[in-house]
Amino acid sequence: MRMEMDVALDPTLGCGQAHRWRKNGDVWEGVIGNDAADIRQTEDGLEFSGTSESALKHYFRAEDDLKVIYSDISSRDNHVSSLAVMCPGMRILRQPAWECTATYILATNANVKRIGCMIDSVCRELGRDIGKGRASFPSPADILEGIDRIDSCRLGYRKDRLIMLAQIVEDGILDPEALKEMDYPECRRTLLGVTGIGPKVADCVCLFAYGHLEAFPVDARISRSLEKVYGVRGGYDRLAAFGRERFGSYAGYAQELLYHSDIIMRSRSQAHSGGEHPI
Repeated sequence: MRMEMDVALDPTLGCGQAHRWRKNGDVWEGVIGNDAADIRQTEDGLEFSGTSESALKHYFRAEDDLKVIYSDISSRDNHVSSLAVMCPGMRILRQPAWECTATYILATNANVKRIGCMIDSVCRELGRDIGKGRASFPSPADILEGIDRIDSCRLGYRKDRLIMLAQIVEDGILDPEALKEMDYPECRRTLLGVTGIGPKVADCVCLFAYGHLEAFPVDARISRSLEKVYGVRGGYDRLAAFGRERFGSYAGYAQELLYHSDIIMRSRSQAHSGGEHPI
């Protein structure tokens, strides 16, 4: 099936927002909810199988008008404006709330490759077969029922945090779906009350699960970028506030462009030399 959409799959699925995607030739193979989805870039959008058009529109936030968003953040900053020109079609994803929260708890102090390995092992060991050699992300109940098998996932200290998260969700202490009704400050405060969730994880979940596009997660790469480009240094709260104030209601989109600025520049160089996108 085919669908028209303003989206560039390589930067969107290869930028580390979500960790269930692998590129095989020209096809992105991954998981959306309980769907084993295969997606290929076309000139005007996507060709896909294994999932529905409505699921893809939800996942890729089809309601986001990239022309408006890119114009807004570009008008605020020349550096981001240049990145936006070189990376059209990159979208913020809308990931399932429980899966995204659990994923980013596992993502603490780990690089993208390591995160992907942990997520794959958790899904293989505790998730459910959805076909094509893929598995769903385990529910809180799946995790609690599989505690005796979780050590094989090699999560380190993150294991206890994942189990605690699963327990409070299963007990009704935290309802990931209820957070969808909260504004950004309330959603962030609620997440920060969970063991294992600090400011960066809270902002990542606010952005990638709950669609608070004003969130501006700061990690070591963003911190270096802010110092190099803007001369701004400081702790997490200062840097995140700088990003939100400078880039406004679409700060999350600016953050993704800054996060992948080195890759975007390499992509431009390879395009000039006839190479492929490096992601």
